[in-house]
Amino acid sequence: MRILIAPDKFAGTLTAVEAAEAIATGWRRRAPGDELDLAPMADGGPGFVDVLHAALGGELLAVVVRGPHGEPTPATVLLAGTTAYVEAAQACGLHLTGGENAETATTYGVGELLLAARDAGATRIVAGLGGSGTNDGGAGLLAALGATADRPLDAGVAGLAGVSEVTLPGFDVELVAASDVDNPLTGLFGATKVFGPQKGIAEERLPEVDGWLEGFAAATDRRVSLDKGAGAAGGLGFALLLLGATREPGIELVADAVRLGERARASDLVITGEGAFDFSSRSGKVPYGVAQIAAEALRPCVALAGQVLVGSREMRALGVESAYSTVELVGEERSFADPAGALADLAERVARTWSRE
Repeated sequence: MRILIAPDKFAGTLTAVEAAEAIATGWRRRAPGDELDLAPMADGGPGFVDVLHAALGGELLAVVVRGPHGEPTPATVLLAGTTAYVEAAQACGLHLTGGENAETATTYGVGELLLAARDAGATRIVAGLGGSGTNDGGAGLLAALGATADRPLDAGVAGLAGVSEVTLPGFDVELVAASDVDNPLTGLFGATKVFGPQKGIAEERLPEVDGWLEGFAAATDRRVSLDKGAGAAGGLGFALLLLGATREPGIELVADAVRLGERARASDLVITGEGAFDFSSRSGKVPYGVAQIAAEALRPCVALAGQVLVGSREMRALGVESAYSTVELVGEERSFADPAGALADLAERVARTWSRE
């Protein structure tokens, strides 16, 4: 059989590349004669640059940018021809903030990534959005590019309190915001209300923080703040849209880059996966995107995950034939203590069902 292995990262434990390799290791133990095609995936969040580098080649440029709390933070820019790819989470990710001090965390470093890409000769920059620990509406990014205001733009969302005047910078490079999040900047479905709690913003703080972003939108362009994707990555989507960026679904962009449709058609079975497979996976996450591509290729798709939190009906609504959990197979303790080994064991077990060997 020809098996396409296209997982996302297992957040906090395995990168997408490591997950794909672990699945392949286990599968080979059971079915060594099967032909395995590894296609690690990403949706714009952590791992975006690594996955695209593996698919596209190109040059990785090492840079140091300002982290979310001002600390020097290493990051990379992928330059492939005249297109550069940057990963916002490298400069302002939740793994850098630890879910603390979100109100003062800045996206300034993401702006520095854009500058580094432009200075390296890129005429088009694709910014992967996802996994951010910030909620400043992209004000920090704009400050790094030269924006000015009557309030500090690089002091997090708290710095925007009372802002009334903002002068936006020019940026003469084509921009693409790679994100599957379609939330507006503010309001009931905005960045603060929906994603603020997971970044450490207390429930009672949400109305005031959202109000600060409302003021920022009024001082820049309220209409843009209502656009789909403006609320991505704590409002980084808004800043990029203000600069004229177009928005592309991250999973589709990566799938095109790795030729996932073509590779699915050449396979007999598609395997995807992520740390927690639940119904939110439908919101632009990798397993749903991979399953849709498998369906278009008329190939079955199964998911391997740390935890499976959906029933069979919801699973099929996501386009997945079956989903399997390492926690159910080896227990929670080993799943976290040895994630690669646990995932390999799970893949070996799944191969007994799905391989023809």
